[in-house]
Amino acid sequence: MKLTAGKKQARRQFWLAVHLYLGLSLGLIIALVGLTGSLLVFYIDLDEWLNPQLIISEPSPQRQSYEDIFQALRRAEPTRQRGWRLEIPDDPQRAITARYYKPQETEHHGFAPLMLSVDPYTGSVLANRFWGEFAMTWLYDLHYKLLLDETGKILMAIVGGLLLMSLVSGVYLWWPPLHKLKSALSLKRHASRERLNYDLHKLAGVYSLIVMLVLAVTGVALEIPQYVNPILGYFSPLQASPAPKSAITQNNPARISLDQAVAVGQARFPQARLCWIETPHDTNGSYRINLRQAGEPSLRFPKTNVWVDQYSGQVLAISNPDELGGSDTVINWLHPLHTGEAFGLTGQLLVLFSGLVCPILFITGLIRWLQKRRGRRTTKRQSLSAKNQPLSPQMLNR
Repeated sequence: MKLTAGKKQARRQFWLAVHLYLGLSLGLIIALVGLTGSLLVFYIDLDEWLNPQLIISEPSPQRQSYEDIFQALRRAEPTRQRGWRLEIPDDPQRAITARYYKPQETEHHGFAPLMLSVDPYTGSVLANRFWGEFAMTWLYDLHYKLLLDETGKILMAIVGGLLLMSLVSGVYLWWPPLHKLKSALSLKRHASRERLNYDLHKLAGVYSLIVMLVLAVTGVALEIPQYVNPILGYFSPLQASPAPKSAITQNNPARISLDQAVAVGQARFPQARLCWIETPHDTNGSYRINLRQAGEPSLRFPKTNVWVDQYSGQVLAISNPDELGGSDTVINWLHPLHTGEAFGLTGQLLVLFSGLVCPILFITGLIRWLQKRRGRRTTKRQSLSAKNQPLSPQMLNR
């Protein structure tokens, strides 16, 4: 059934109001989130730029063993008796980053590990910092949860949902007839400042639409996995995360070294690249060797894992993303899609530029609203002036 002209106009006015008030109420937050997200695309590189002492200017031919690095951590932080998680960089000029989760100093935060940067060639500690207390991690918390921990995650999920509504309403308002598509996708030449501002707002939204939709959807899913993951689990069962225990016996009372545990893990996936080593948290804990197989979407946080008994060196559990169901596969793609790393440098640049579009949309939208409001006020003043103007003799004699 076709809508009448009046109903079409009423529907358009409704979506115009939705788009306007979402933009005015959330535009500044979305602009902030977009800017911080753009910076975080290359946050390790920016952190090294801000802290040049983290860069290994002259790499040596021989690296320290992983066990020696671990012992260096223990000497630097002798009171940290639980496990460490070591990120092993592929770049020879990049330090090993070791995280100690739930340190006493920041245990009141949901996520604020102690982070040590270690020279892989000498074992010396280059930086000792808590998450959230240096620039790039502070920006991460601002982007992810508005510096508000769990409450901030819920708020950001709501913002993401409303951003989706704003994008949909914007597409509806923009959608042109087929014969006007070409002009709707280009700037009008020699246009007025008002028209140029409108075209910038329109085209910024249209050309970034697909990436913005992906960022909004994945952002919501990453903010509230406790709600999203069970929904995905209805479509295919989710794999429970293994938590295997090591068994100490009289025959193997001593812990094997990190290097031995890594060798066991890599023997199961010989073509995979080592990304993380997680050491046992206690006497019953196990090593977790995190590897990246070819084709995995995430470069820094892959999903190939091997759990190794810390005493016997036996493999206790394996998680292979190639064997996961559809829902787990979707979940594994969320973060690399959100950061753009799923598509390499091209994907990261798309996310970077889409983040920069957010403040452009807010500023041009605000200018457009002010222009229209000013125009309405001018029309109203002219109308009042015409009404109050005295009638001419000719008008009185009619």
